[in-house]
Amino acid sequence: MPSRSLQRVCRWLLAIALFLAGVWAQRSGMIEEFIFYLPDVRYLAAQHLFLTAVSGGLAILVAVPLGIVLSRPSVDRYAESLMQVLNVGTTIPTLAVLALSMSFLGIGTVPAVFGLFVATLLPIARNTYVGLKGVSPALMEAAAGLGMSPIQRLFRVELPNALYVIFAGVRTALAINVGTVPLAFLIGAGGLGELIFTGIDLYDTVMMLSGAIPTALLAVVVDALVALIAFLLVPRGVNPGRA
Repeated sequence: MPSRSLQRVCRWLLAIALFLAGVWAQRSGMIEEFIFYLPDVRYLAAQHLFLTAVSGGLAILVAVPLGIVLSRPSVDRYAESLMQVLNVGTTIPTLAVLALSMSFLGIGTVPAVFGLFVATLLPIARNTYVGLKGVSPALMEAAAGLGMSPIQRLFRVELPNALYVIFAGVRTALAINVGTVPLAFLIGAGGLGELIFTGIDLYDTVMMLSGAIPTALLAVVVDALVALIAFLLVPRGVNPGRA
C-alpha cells in the first residue's frame, strides 16, 4: 500500500511538473518556435529513419549469419578473436569511424551508412553467438536422437531458443544506431543532427532541442517496435514476456 501511494504521488507530481513546463513554454514563446521548426523536423526525421533502417538492416543481415557461423563447433575456437575484430567498430569513437569512412568513400549517405553499419555489428553478432551457445545441450542431444540433421537442429531447435537473446542484441544495436545517426550530419548525410549541431553553433536552444527531442523519441519508438516484434515472434517457452 505505501508503495502504491508513493507511485500515485509521483504521478501527480510529474503531471503538475509537465503542466507547469507547458505553461512556461507557452508564455516564453518556445512552443511557437518549435512549431516553426516542424517542417524541418519532419524532413530530417525521414532522413534519420532512412539512415537507421539501411545501416541497421544491413547490420542485421550480416551480423546474424556471422554469429551463427561463429557458434559452429568447427569455428568456435576462433570466435572470440574474430569478435575482437568486430569490436573495433565499438572501441573506436563513432565520429572517428565516420571520418575514416569519409576518407575512403567521400561525403554523403554512403560513408554514413557504412560507418553506422560498422558501429552496429557487434551487439547483434555477439548476442546471436551467445544465444546459440546458450541452448541447452539436452535439447541438442534430444534433437540429434530424433535424427535431425545439423541444419534442422539449427532452424528448429537452436534459433527458436536463441531468438530472445538475438532480439535483445538487435534492440541494443538499433537504439545505439538511432542515437548515433545525428553525427552523420557532420559528413553531409543529413538527419536530425543538422538541427542539433546547428543549434549548438548558433547557441539556439530551441533549434537544438527540435533535433534532440525527436531523436530521443525515435530511439524509444524503435526500441518499443523491436520489443513488440520480439514479443510476437519469440516462442512462448523462451519468452519471459509471455510466460
